[in-house]
Amino acid sequence: MLLFFTLGLLIHFVFFASIFDIYFTSPLVHGMTPQFTPLPPPARRLVLFVADGLRADALYELDENGTSRAPFIRNIIMHEGSWGISHTRVPTESRPGHVALIAGFYEDVSAVAKGWKENPVEFDSLFNESKYTWSWGSPDILPMFAKGASGDHVYTYSYDAKREDFGAQDATKLDTWVFDNVKDFFHHARNNQSLFSKINEEKIVFFLHLLGIDTNGHAHRPSSRDYKDNIKKVDDGVKEIVSMFNHFYGNDGKTTFIFTSDHGMTDWGSHGAGHPSETLTPLVTWGAGIKYPQRVSAQQFDDAFLKEWRLENWKRLDVNQADIAPLMTSLIGVPFPLNSVGILPVDYLNNTDLFKAESMFTNAVQILEQFKVKMTQKKEVTLPFLFTPFKLLSDSKQFNILRKARSYIKHRKFDEVVSLCKELIHLALKGLSYYHTYDRFFLGVNVVIGFVGWISYASLLIIKSHSNLIKGVSKEVKKPSHLLPCSFVAIGILVAFFLLIQACPWKYYVYGLLPVPIWYAVLREFQVIQDLVASVLTYPLSHFVGYLLAFTLGIEVLVLSFFYRYMLTAGLTAFATWPFLTRLWTRAKMTSLSWTFFSLLLAVFPLMPVVGRKPDISLVMGAGLLVLLLSLCVVTSLMKRKDSFIKEELLVHLLQVLSTVLSMYVVYSTQSSLLRKQGLPLMNQIISWATLASSLVVPLLSSPVLFQRLFSILLSLMSTYLLLSTGTVSDLICNLLFSVF
Repeated sequence: MLLFFTLGLLIHFVFFASIFDIYFTSPLVHGMTPQFTPLPPPARRLVLFVADGLRADALYELDENGTSRAPFIRNIIMHEGSWGISHTRVPTESRPGHVALIAGFYEDVSAVAKGWKENPVEFDSLFNESKYTWSWGSPDILPMFAKGASGDHVYTYSYDAKREDFGAQDATKLDTWVFDNVKDFFHHARNNQSLFSKINEEKIVFFLHLLGIDTNGHAHRPSSRDYKDNIKKVDDGVKEIVSMFNHFYGNDGKTTFIFTSDHGMTDWGSHGAGHPSETLTPLVTWGAGIKYPQRVSAQQFDDAFLKEWRLENWKRLDVNQADIAPLMTSLIGVPFPLNSVGILPVDYLNNTDLFKAESMFTNAVQILEQFKVKMTQKKEVTLPFLFTPFKLLSDSKQFNILRKARSYIKHRKFDEVVSLCKELIHLALKGLSYYHTYDRFFLGVNVVIGFVGWISYASLLIIKSHSNLIKGVSKEVKKPSHLLPCSFVAIGILVAFFLLIQACPWKYYVYGLLPVPIWYAVLREFQVIQDLVASVLTYPLSHFVGYLLAFTLGIEVLVLSFFYRYMLTAGLTAFATWPFLTRLWTRAKMTSLSWTFFSLLLAVFPLMPVVGRKPDISLVMGAGLLVLLLSLCVVTSLMKRKDSFIKEELLVHLLQVLSTVLSMYVVYSTQSSLLRKQGLPLMNQIISWATLASSLVVPLLSSPVLFQRLFSILLSLMSTYLLLSTGTVSDLICNLLFSVF
């Protein structure tokens, strides 16, 4: 049994690891040639403001008095530049958001191995392609781009990480620090000839990462005065920085300014998912090479934001977040980031049609280069007769599109060039996705075959050892044949040889060969399979079909509940009727009624909001008191019914009750500390981690009697659950039901 358990853990570990090799591999490729527009750029320098965690509606909307909380940015929209919404992608986190903005590609899912904190694969970026880049802001973001840069031309200035405490102080100081340090930097440059000459070069970038809004959103939520006041502070700071740049460079008209955000934030102060409040971020651009505001009489969008924001008469230009990277590179004339998949938004450019056409052509060639490298890599490790190329973009079609685009440029048909290049880009992006997922079907099939085999083998062992199902129909066991093991050895050799000649990674051998011994073990139990089939055939057909339908329906309800929470309500409602469909109702009416009542009560829970918007600590305290009352009743009952209720068992339960009390204290004191902006107390952190650790160990010290062991597990889980509660009605109901069940 120990061997079987160990083997099961190992196999499940392999199946779990397969998720990362199938779905979480890096899409990045290397070996491309840098591409840049062969025409003079409109700007010598670019200033990028990223207001971390800023929602589009929070910036663009008017307050209750009908005035903008960001008057300088709104004035830019109406009189100086272009604006729109930047659509981000999941996960809406700071690191992938900044990578999309600055490097032009979306989340490298292989970063899950690094806890989403850094990219495990080197990548190119706007900063790397620039002549010099100076950046100020969070130590969590800036080093990522300096680390991947070639040479020593990306400079970072960060504050101490301790300043990022969500509740310890006024988070606007994070943004004030950035603005003040940028001003000091330029003041110092006037007295430093070497630095002065560098910041007067062309193709340079200044990056200001503003974390205060995100920090205040997490601590106080986007509807809070702190969050909204922080937007006003950022607006004032941006105004001062823009004025300083214009004065420093003598209003030469060669500076481009871009103001945007990496992601938004939900009403309850979180981000990471795909809610519109998280994926819709502002984009405001002005300065060299940017179109001036365009007045329009009507605009067609699927939302009603324009009317809400009272911007319906100023043309809105929406982009995908990765499109901002090629926009910035074309403005200062540096090569497009090699891994960028962004499509240049030419509608933002205030330049000649020739410049737009050439920039779009360069964008298409840059993405096509990635497609060619990806195709070559896959072709080199696949047998010629098994390789299936991406048919929508053959070599001849690539050549024809590029030749036609160049001919259109020669004949000054610039609109046709832009359309043709966009078509080529879309095909190249589809091809990139095709080759990136080329092995996904092969790996998925192997994992499914292996997993189904393991389930079958485990089921057969259980039936063989612990079931009466096959008794009475068992036949004489035949002497095992050597044909079966020889056949599976041959299959294993063929699979290994197939993988070897294709130079597959070593992990492919694991996924390809694992099903072989598993299915060998299954077929060794062929006699059990025969007996099982014979037993099943003895059942009435109606019973068999009924069980099969109930089983299938239950599986479907569980699957659908991942997408529709109310399906859990349907399943629990069906559970509530179970006693009335069996003989239990006639034998134990009170138990049946209790089962039905609590099942229906639990069925209400999935219908409630996923996340509460207004926390109420009194509800958490009420749930904790409910647990304490239940604990007192159970312990008292055990002491009365069981004379052998020893001191050790009583001590374990008392320790768990104490843990519940401490959890209630931590929740209450933490809430109070955050409201006073004193941060999270160290003692609370220690208690919380100790509670989490003990909840995994203490139940093992309780009595092995089923009821007492379950009761001990309940108390341990409740202590942890209280620490995770936000104080909504849902939390209270869940605590109640958890305690009862």
